[in-house]
Amino acid sequence: MEQSRKMELLSHDETFRYQLLSRMKSDCEYYLGNGNRHPGHLWAENEAEHIEFMRLLHQSFPEDKKPEWLSEADINNYENAMITKEPAQTPIRRNKGR
Repeated sequence: MEQSRKMELLSHDETFRYQLLSRMKSDCEYYLGNGNRHPGHLWAENEAEHIEFMRLLHQSFPEDKKPEWLSEADINNYENAMITKEPAQTPIRRNKGR
């Protein structure tokens, strides 16, 4: 990932970073489901970069402001499912519209 892209993403406010991280999580869900594992459905259009950007965004929040709906373990599960194509070790939490 280019340093300039990293810096550009991190320069945005917290709200933007939350929204983008949420969109990236949704992209993972779609990619693994109805998206038929097509990388074009991912924000980064590449599985490894997509996960790397998700980690970067997640780590940009202080511990007390990290999203409750996405943990580092969740990102690891997405990575396993998308890149190594191994089944997730723990279930990936999906929002059931509640």
